[in-house]
Amino acid sequence: MTISGAGIRRMRLLRSIKQEHLAELLGVNQATVSRWERNQLALSAEQAAKLERIFSSPQHAVVDAALKQLVEDSVRPVHLICDRTHRLLAASRPRQTEWRAPLGAFLGRSLFSYASAEIAAAEQSLEERGWHEGRLSSLILDTGANGNALLPIAAGRVIWERIMLSDGSAGRLVTTIG
Repeated sequence: MTISGAGIRRMRLLRSIKQEHLAELLGVNQATVSRWERNQLALSAEQAAKLERIFSSPQHAVVDAALKQLVEDSVRPVHLICDRTHRLLAASRPRQTEWRAPLGAFLGRSLFSYASAEIAAAEQSLEERGWHEGRLSSLILDTGANGNALLPIAAGRVIWERIMLSDGSAGRLVTTIG
């Protein structure tokens, strides 16, 4: 596949993928994606093939858009994050009302810095539980409060559900259940 820097940028923007996320998917850093887009660095054959897989399935983007819409329209407090980076992908209105800043302040940013001690401990246990290998697709946990004024987390119970996204990455649906 031969694609210009402008082509990479155009395809990325059409799919609402940030440079940082595309870099994660391709196993490079954001500066590399930026250099590709400015035609300052050529893609390897392997990178070009991965890029083609990411950009070649427009119908999958529709599936992700539908998932985002389902999350946003949910009547329950729920949000969707990137399973690896914890970047916020979508949030329901009930979830947004819990937060002390507008959705735009969190969208596309990692929420892990707001995690309570219980959430951080559960995150640390995922590898040994086989979460990332798909041996475990959901987990119920008690959150504990985080004491943060901007994005408060109350003590309660949530379910984490691992969902594959169209770009091959995993998302995590976080739903308050008690």
